Amino acid sequence: MALVTPLSAEHDPETKELAEFFNETLGFCPNSVLTMQRRPAISKAFINLNKAVMANEGRVTSALKRMIAWVSSNATGCRYCQAHSIRAAERYGAEQEQLDNIWEYRTHSAFNNAERAALDFSLAASQVPNAVNTEIKQRLYQYWDEGEIVEMLGVISLFGYLNRWNDSMGTTIEEGAVESGNQYLGKHGFTVGKHDGSLY
Repeated sequence: MALVTPLSAEHDPETKELAEFFNETLGFCPNSVLTMQRRPAISKAFINLNKAVMANEGRVTSALKRMIAWVSSNATGCRYCQAHSIRAAERYGAEQEQLDNIWEYRTHSAFNNAERAALDFSLAASQVPNAVNTEIKQRLYQYWDEGEIVEMLGVISLFGYLNRWNDSMGTTIEEGAVESGNQYLGKHGFTVGKHDGSLY
């Protein structure tokens, strides 16, 4: 079981209304939000931040943002967020070849150099200690403007919060996210781990 039990989706009407956003991105309201709503100010602030970070403002597509989130979540080891981000990437139109080969983004032909620069930025920014350096900056500036870099770091930072929240909570992964995790990440050993609903 999770560290804290998720509440019913009916618990807080304002959170429920805002959480309709996730029906588009994931097809369900995540258990993480249902846990956050024990303090509705947190759930509402999180959903509004999520919506702002994931809004399309330029060339950083919805699919790329979700792949950035996956790389960040993979770097920190959060299985819950890995499954959610790969599912959302699929729902937002990531190419099948990219979904199937996300682990090999650095070398696989499905990814272009601009995408590789963004995903390497995500990897470096998600490490502790932080690994963003001059080389990462130079590569980013070859392909992206400063507003787009802000968008990317917004995604990375949002998932830094989510990775810590969900791995500490042991948030139970929803069935749909498990299916996506198994489909796209299973060949690399994806398991739900502590997120299977049992006590860890």
